Amino acid sequence: MVPGETRNSRVVTFLNRAEIDFLDKLGKDALFSTGLKVSRTKLISWLIDFIKNLNINGENIMSEKDLENRIREIVQKSFPPATEK
Repeated sequence: MVPGETRNSRVVTFLNRAEIDFLDKLGKDALFSTGLKVSRTKLISWLIDFIKNLNINGENIMSEKDLENRIREIVQKSFPPATEK
């Protein structure tokens, strides 16, 4: 491996039908609006990169709801809702 080169690892995950359908819909929306195919793998990778850039750590996260609340807090602080005129 060349110094500075990143190496991908294979991760196997189990998703339910609704989760797969969601990823497929995102991919289809991208395909029809841009003409570019976006794979499930790429979408999951982008979601991980997005969350990683929020500087979230695993402290006190014991459930899916804990993680969801942490993400919501950070996103709301970073992107406050627009005020109505």
